[in-house]
Amino acid sequence: MTIIQFIIVGAALFSMGLYGVITRKNAVLILASVELMLAAVNINLVSFDTYLQDQLHSGQIFALFIIALAAAEVGIGIAIVLMIYRNRQSADVDELNLMKG
Repeated sequence: MTIIQFIIVGAALFSMGLYGVITRKNAVLILASVELMLAAVNINLVSFDTYLQDQLHSGQIFALFIIALAAAEVGIGIAIVLMIYRNRQSADVDELNLMKG
């Protein structure tokens, strides 16, 4: 496979994730869309690392950091969503402006 195919797959995944972030109202689905965007970035980082044949494998190292960041984001994000759901009985993002108070 060529690098162009990996870039197209990464761009398609990123576009689907961006569409999900923009259009979804449920906070859990927004978090899933952000994870999809991070997976697209990882695909591009690893493909560029392989294409450039970097001796330090910096693209793969950055991908590992992004995976760790994504795991932390999921843990904290789900905790925030659960607290909002306990207080409001809904995970709808449109109702979050009611918390300004």
